[in-house]
Amino acid sequence: MSASCDIDIVKCFRTWFTLALVVMTLAIGARAQQTYLGMDRNDYPGDAAMATLRKTFAFTGYWLNKPPGANRNSWHGKRSRLEAMGYGFLLLFNGREYAQLKASGNAARTGSNDAAVAVRAAQREGFPKGAIIFLDQEQGGRMLPEQRAYIHAWIDDVARAGYRGGVYCSGISFPESAGVSVVTANDIRDHAGSRQIHFFISNDQCPPAPGCVFPQPPPKPVSSGVFFADAWQFAQSPRRPEMTAACRQTYAQDNNCYPPSSAPAAGVYVDVDSAKSADPSQARGK
Repeated sequence: MSASCDIDIVKCFRTWFTLALVVMTLAIGARAQQTYLGMDRNDYPGDAAMATLRKTFAFTGYWLNKPPGANRNSWHGKRSRLEAMGYGFLLLFNGREYAQLKASGNAARTGSNDAAVAVRAAQREGFPKGAIIFLDQEQGGRMLPEQRAYIHAWIDDVARAGYRGGVYCSGISFPESAGVSVVTANDIRDHAGSRQIHFFISNDQCPPAPGCVFPQPPPKPVSSGVFFADAWQFAQSPRRPEMTAACRQTYAQDNNCYPPSSAPAAGVYVDVDSAKSADPSQARGK
């Protein structure tokens, strides 16, 4: 401490305290703004591949039931080994499409039944209460009454069981008629009432999506165009030509997205995500 500080010890202390407070504030702000890179895919690629992918990704999608188009769930029983590798989780539950809900005759009851299946699967896999489970809604546009009843019942019953409900859905604007368009995520949120719903947004349209890239830091979920997004899926495998013409050069020749740690010949293509947390579902063991 300098002689001037000895003369005015109070002023010196205030100066040091102010500097320390500024440093702490900047550090907290940096942590609050941090984003993390993750991946998801329908098929579990094997332990060795997941260990290699961990070099690129902080978290992984984890299916609690059969993924879309699959006849089995190959992620079952993999939680503990993935957590040991250091992965955070994005818990996914494959929801029903409109035709199934219409045929059921009671979409709300189907939602409650599916919520019970999701909760039992989360418990069986060892995911703690309070974890966020994202209901996969593949169909975009404005939700029809049956879809809305299904989503609300599912969210309500997941919450009653001690978990938290989220939705994976589109963040792309869909034209309905001349001058009228709808973003699925906005439509679901606007009709959620008092429900607290977390959102995993799908928007692979370039721009705002950067394509099959793996930047550090990753793009913020808010850059998806949905300001309340918790996570953003910005690249899909295979790419959708109508959405990715402006960034097609970032994808492989077979139109899939391969991380830098995995050669295309290995066949381990991924969907690429970003999130505000390295554990977006807050599903790691306490």
